[in-house]
Amino acid sequence: MENHDNNPNKRQGKDNGFEAQMKVVFKAFYEQPKTMLMVSNETGILRANICRYVAKWRENNRVEPVKTDYCKITKHPADYLTTNENLFPKSNQLKMF
Repeated sequence: MENHDNNPNKRQGKDNGFEAQMKVVFKAFYEQPKTMLMVSNETGILRANICRYVAKWRENNRVEPVKTDYCKITKHPADYLTTNENLFPKSNQLKMF
């Protein structure tokens, strides 16, 4: 007999491990500015997922690039990102409000 799990109380989508991954990635960027590949290698989380989280955080101003430098892994130019607001670069543009 086949087992069909049609339980309406079973949550689908949002809470399938991605929330926990987001917390781990956020913390990794918070500790020290890093590239997405550096965080991927450090955490074991796919870089595609990290890109998705960073895109979401950029919409909410939760992550900022600190510098563009050569990645320690690829040796190619890449953005070093941080989620630590104390490390966000200071804008030299005037704020209207």
